[in-house]
Amino acid sequence: MVDTHRLSDVEAEQALAGLAGWRREGAAITATYAMESFPLGIELVRRAANSAEAANHHPDIDVRYRRVTFRLTTHDAGGLTPRDVHLARRIQGHATALGWVVP
Repeated sequence: MVDTHRLSDVEAEQALAGLAGWRREGAAITATYAMESFPLGIELVRRAANSAEAANHHPDIDVRYRRVTFRLTTHDAGGLTPRDVHLARRIQGHATALGWVVP
């Protein structure tokens, strides 16, 4: 199980430094991936959903044609935790494997 302590501002900045495209928005982190087609965007959602279910940690997901936006926060901790960073890395890995385009 991934640690669930709330990250300090410094820890959050360090974690985001290794996550291309992810940015902090208040108590959450978000990223938008532009995929080459709508079906690839849906495939990214499917893979992210499987990773989220396995981790029992579920992001907010917004699909707009080829663009998929993920928002992660740990509600129980009242902010950003290592669980969010871990899932963000998994989502980024899925996007990379599917050939995401930097928006």
